[in-house]
Amino acid sequence: MAETILQHWLFTRFALPFLLVFFIVFAILEKTKLLGSDKKQLNSLVAFIIGLIFITFTYPVEVVNNLVLFLTVALVVTFVGLILWGFLSGSDKVDLGKMKIPLMVVLLIAVVSGVLWATGVLTPLSDWLFKQEWSGFFWTNVFFLVVVAAAIAMALKTTSGKSS
Repeated sequence: MAETILQHWLFTRFALPFLLVFFIVFAILEKTKLLGSDKKQLNSLVAFIIGLIFITFTYPVEVVNNLVLFLTVALVVTFVGLILWGFLSGSDKVDLGKMKIPLMVVLLIAVVSGVLWATGVLTPLSDWLFKQEWSGFFWTNVFFLVVVAAAIAMALKTTSGKSS
């Protein structure tokens, strides 16, 4: 597979961590005015030196890379959860009432199962449940039992509603 410039080791191990630390330190120095107000050149020079010192050590760069990866995955998962919640709740005019907590539970289960599926954790479990010799027979019987239980529940509900 072809490697792009964004995947090159010079870019991922040096340029991106340096730029991240440089801009964070520069922003903190500008906001706190630690070295004085209107000292952009001094703040940028200090941030530049701290960024260079930072990338000379491997372990902190790996820690920051891992944290950034975790942050991006967490942001995407949160974003997906909020989009799903927006679809469920609709607008402010829709009152979910007692359904709010069960819908949140279903949403949480959906997001967690989506993350497990996306990371490949569910593949061995689904293979064990659905790709065995016994799985076709088992799931056919489970489906049959659910249909029979639903039919019995509907029959009991209709007979309990009628009193003679």
